[in-house]
Amino acid sequence: MGRKYLAALAVLLFTILSTPSIAQEKGAVLEGFSAETLKGQKILLFRPSVWVGEQSTGGMPEPRAEWTETARELLDAELRLRQADFNNELLEEPTLIGPDADMVAEHKALFNTVAHSVMTYQFFYGNRLPTRKNKAFDWTLGEGTRRIADLSGARYGLFILTEDQYGSTGRKMMQLFAMGLGVGVTSGVHKGYAGLVDLETGQLVWLNADGQMGGDVRDAEGMKKRVAQLLEDFPGLKAMEMQ
Repeated sequence: MGRKYLAALAVLLFTILSTPSIAQEKGAVLEGFSAETLKGQKILLFRPSVWVGEQSTGGMPEPRAEWTETARELLDAELRLRQADFNNELLEEPTLIGPDADMVAEHKALFNTVAHSVMTYQFFYGNRLPTRKNKAFDWTLGEGTRRIADLSGARYGLFILTEDQYGSTGRKMMQLFAMGLGVGVTSGVHKGYAGLVDLETGQLVWLNADGQMGGDVRDAEGMKKRVAQLLEDFPGLKAMEMQ
């Protein structure tokens, strides 16, 4: 390796090492909400948001369309298999056009933003906002979700997002180089959010959000593990037996 490359690695390693390690929660339920509350209610399963790419040497994400398509197909298949484990009727996201389609897309994007905010500012201890310290789990997407309830006939909506970045050869080489210096560098990003929203009120009633999920979403066994983690502790859901 050239001196410039080694110098760049050193700078990057310093940046990574300067980032403090912080503890993290992974899930929460709105106070007063339970499996009994959900019993007999219809759940709208939104089409999941899936993104899979490669992490460059410097840690930048680069999309891989073929991996993303494979992951999307595997996720859809695994969710269909898991439907029998719910104590609720799951409805597919309706095919909409015009303003209603735009409205649903906006709320899916809003969920992703809210879930990220919960994970960053409430679940991560080190980053908790002053207004969130020692506060109950209380987040909302707004009352605009009521239109989705009217369109679908569902009381609740289940949102799912997965994002994976697999380390490139250069990133893995940098990881080995860092190990030689006695320091740790991660190769890859694997995060996922699954959340249940009361469509009548917009209230987020259950969330599972983790920035370090397992399971290789590019194969069936890995996706099985990922879905089990995404739906972990979902109120009333039959637990999956992992082999």
